[in-house]
Amino acid sequence: QLQLVESGGGLVQPGGSLTLSCAASGFTLDNTAIGWFRQAPGKEREGVACISRNYGVAYYEDSVKGRLAISRNGPENAVVLQLNDLRSEGGGVYYCAGNIYVARCMVGSRFYSDWGQGTQVTVSP
Repeated sequence: QLQLVESGGGLVQPGGSLTLSCAASGFTLDNTAIGWFRQAPGKEREGVACISRNYGVAYYEDSVKGRLAISRNGPENAVVLQLNDLRSEGGGVYYCAGNIYVARCMVGSRFYSDWGQGTQVTVSP
């Protein structure tokens, strides 16, 4: 089982940037796919991006494509989500998730068994 901890959220002005990190203990994240999800107030949790075991990446939201990047930080055993040019619709609680038996990016939260506690991103002037 993965123990995941997100960090890096906060308050940012429209157009600003944030770097979110998903760190793990007890398992090397390089061996599994990790997804990032966002849940806005009153909305369902939705997939934002994913990185597979072989470093393939996928971005799921048209509204954020080109403005975010997912990558691995091997020495920190973490997966990083860089958010750029944030807009109000980019706010919400960001969660990272994984499953030690899933190596490829999968569409849908049901494939991920282990979740972090989330980190809040607020976009406001």
